[in-house]
Amino acid sequence: QVQLVESGGGLVQTGGSLRLSCAASGRTFSGYAMGWFRQAPGKEREFVAFISWSSGIVYYGDAVQGRFIISRDNAKNTVYLEMNSLKPGDTAVYYCARRRQGTARYAELDNYDYWGQGTQVTVSS
Repeated sequence: QVQLVESGGGLVQTGGSLRLSCAASGRTFSGYAMGWFRQAPGKEREFVAFISWSSGIVYYGDAVQGRFIISRDNAKNTVYLEMNSLKPGDTAVYYCARRRQGTARYAELDNYDYWGQGTQVTVSS
């Protein structure tokens, strides 16, 4: 059974920081690139960040570039998203996902085959 479990969401004031974690079961994680996405009420799910298996390649969505940092600890089967300088526009449910094997694309939802249940992040003004 493939499992991805996000945690670390919560309520934070504008300008604050949060660190999200995504814990994966062993088979889920080994050798796979991972991504973070988010979905605000009434909006489509959007790409936030991507990290390769080796952590040598990372990408960010334009809205979070320079404020968010994605990282991973393969020994712990965990991916992280450090979010800084948070804005009300960052309010959303944040999801981690496993990218399919055999694709080089990273921003589109259909390149990911397993998703976590999401964690709510709310940024107050």
